[in-house]
Amino acid sequence: MIKLKIDNKSVEVPEGTSVMEAAKAAGIHIPAMCMDEELDHFTSCMLCLVKDATGRMFPSCSVAASGGMRITTDDEEIREGRRIALELLLSEHVGDCEAPCQLGCPAHMNIPLMNRLIAGGKWEESLRVVKRDIALPAVLGRICPAPCEGACHRKTVDEAVSICLLKRFVGDENDLHPWPVPALNGKRAAIVGAGPAGLAAAYYLRLKGVDAHLFDRAGKPGGQLRTAISHDILPEEVLDKEINTILETGVVFHGGVTVNDTFFDELKNSYDALVLATGNIDDLTKSFQLKGTPKGIEVNRETYETSEKGVFAIGNVIRSSRLAVRSVAQGKEAAFSVIQYLNDETIRGEPRMFNSRFGKLHDLEFAEYLKEANPARRHFPSADFSGFTPGEAIEEARRCMHCDCRAAGNCKLRIYSDNCQADQKRFQTTPRRAITKQIQTSGVVYEKEKCIKCGICVRLTKKYREKFGLTFIGRGFDVIIGIPFDESLDAALVQTAQMVARHCPTGALEIREMN
Repeated sequence: MIKLKIDNKSVEVPEGTSVMEAAKAAGIHIPAMCMDEELDHFTSCMLCLVKDATGRMFPSCSVAASGGMRITTDDEEIREGRRIALELLLSEHVGDCEAPCQLGCPAHMNIPLMNRLIAGGKWEESLRVVKRDIALPAVLGRICPAPCEGACHRKTVDEAVSICLLKRFVGDENDLHPWPVPALNGKRAAIVGAGPAGLAAAYYLRLKGVDAHLFDRAGKPGGQLRTAISHDILPEEVLDKEINTILETGVVFHGGVTVNDTFFDELKNSYDALVLATGNIDDLTKSFQLKGTPKGIEVNRETYETSEKGVFAIGNVIRSSRLAVRSVAQGKEAAFSVIQYLNDETIRGEPRMFNSRFGKLHDLEFAEYLKEANPARRHFPSADFSGFTPGEAIEEARRCMHCDCRAAGNCKLRIYSDNCQADQKRFQTTPRRAITKQIQTSGVVYEKEKCIKCGICVRLTKKYREKFGLTFIGRGFDVIIGIPFDESLDAALVQTAQMVARHCPTGALEIREMN
């Protein structure tokens, strides 16, 4: 056994143990992407840099620990070294973590996942995805001007996917609330204004255990959704159904209440947090003595905090907008800030991760993306205000080209890039490579432009004796991981397809959903 110190912590490990393994034995995590527990180390990503007592940096996966070593695993120089390693990998990485449609949606809804679930006939699961970000899908599916469709990659091929009508279908098709409602946690929040922003804020606060109370001068909740939109476009029964779904979670509505200065102070004293969602700023709102401009109440754009502690503002009261989806999005985002405030945490608002982006599709890439999509043109319902039937919804959802990354939630490249605040463009010097997709008949999808050449898949297919497997092809900067003798992915991964997809540290090899 040998003794060493890692981050001033004494460690005793068997001789021959790598520095990375020694750190792990001490409960110290060192990031890495080319390491795999089934395989011997293969120094590639250079993310596992550490420093010895002399200041020399080296990859901890490939250096054996020795007695008396004093290792530092985290300081500014090490973080910068790791950041550079990530940025070099990102310079050749071509792929979107999140699809353009999701980035174009003010509520940041996971549209590709919704589409995949609809395509598979999974209505309840698709509702869960939608309501994670949009509290009123059937309503917004009728009135939203669809900025997400303007960003849809399918639009560059022929016509955008009918995202709004699919969202409407999900809302119309389901009568159930998709989650159990948690017990109250003892915290109380008052939301002034029961329009789309206030309804969304109350809904997401209640789903976090907060006792949410809505106050509005009107007798019924809905705000301008109820008063400014034709019933031909938004039937009252649709609006009532979705609002009732919110109220049935335990949100309490107080109608016919005018919140003046005196009552505003009472609410601040009676509740743990207060959210203003009163619609366009008026003389009454101006009297709340909050810092503002002629356009509305001044807030922190990330957290919606006003000039007064514990008071947040969202929707048209901070700036007039005709987009109800933006108000609903702000309601959801503000709920994150309110929860952080109530828990005495740093108020940061809704978490956002690093997002790789590559821009517009090239003409040559259309065929690659259409490999996974229904080639039919966009479907339009027969009547102006009708929605999709289940069969129509499935066919339209299958037009989605799956522009998002299937590994967006667990991609190590994304997670570590987020942790290190990496800059994807720092070392990009040449035009990006064209995207290609190799699709196994039933199994996995391989997108080699997302590959970081860690070699895990190569070593796994060799270990499990695939006839062809995967291998390094080319030399130097031009090396890629491919299939020997131009064989198909079906031939290359007969036994190990699911395994290599699970072990891939990025979204280069991912399991394909079969509808």
